[in-house]
Amino acid sequence: MIFKPIMLPEEFVRLGGLGEDLTARPFNYLTAFVRKLYGGGNMMRKVLFVFILIIFFGLVAEETGETITAEEIIKTMTETLNPEQSEAVMEMTITTSGDQERTFVYKAYSKNGGEKSLMKYLEPGRVKNQSILMLNNADDIWMYFPGTNRVRKLATHAKKQKVQGSDFSYEDLGSSNEFEDDYKSVLLGEEEKEGQLCYKLKLTGKENSNAGYSRLFVWVEKENYVPLVIDYYHEKDPELLEKELVLTEVKTIDGIPTPMKMVMYNKLDNTKTSMSFRELTYDVNLPDNLFTEMGMKK
Repeated sequence: MIFKPIMLPEEFVRLGGLGEDLTARPFNYLTAFVRKLYGGGNMMRKVLFVFILIIFFGLVAEETGETITAEEIIKTMTETLNPEQSEAVMEMTITTSGDQERTFVYKAYSKNGGEKSLMKYLEPGRVKNQSILMLNNADDIWMYFPGTNRVRKLATHAKKQKVQGSDFSYEDLGSSNEFEDDYKSVLLGEEEKEGQLCYKLKLTGKENSNAGYSRLFVWVEKENYVPLVIDYYHEKDPELLEKELVLTEVKTIDGIPTPMKMVMYNKLDNTKTSMSFRELTYDVNLPDNLFTEMGMKK
């Protein structure tokens, strides 16, 4: 906390016995002044006391009350969601409109704050050992099929497609920088969401960007900068709510607050996909060759 030097008017100095620079110990001086004031019953002293409180704490607020910006919130949120490296075992369950379920289990690796990511399927048997490699924040995507031992590069537009028919696109899972690079953000205020006080932000796709949605509304918990809800609006229609992501069960893993479960609700298809961590660590040192064609096949 930084304080500017404050010199009190002569009348205040005489009443309070203070005439020093308040920079070093402002609260000590204020306490001493209060004791002086309440040593007698003079009404003028009480009035002056209130007046000084207003001035004093107004100056403190001026020094410490800088309003956080939307860009700062999004940057901190992005860094929280995308630590430098991670290794996890995840479960994904897709629920159709007819309440039928399909579950996948896979190992997930990420590096460089999510710029590189690799998924290797463990279950079910029909997709076991298949893998998906996403580089450059999912701008480049490859798939490995063990049955044919072939690696196929997906077209650029594939990042907007569904992963294994789920409600998550490749972009949703692999584009760690999209909130900062592809959208303009505005802080709308504070609002309670999922029982927590949150920053509410509106993100609008930038011109000539690769934004997969026309706009987003994001509720970021104030305490730890974890998003609790994200509303995704259709790329072609900014009034059409396409999907809603709800993140829950926030735990601290290796010092980083992490939502252990997330559910994407597709408002158009009446489907949903839940993802949860079975295992997770950020305390890893992953080799670069893991994120290569050879690494996909191991």
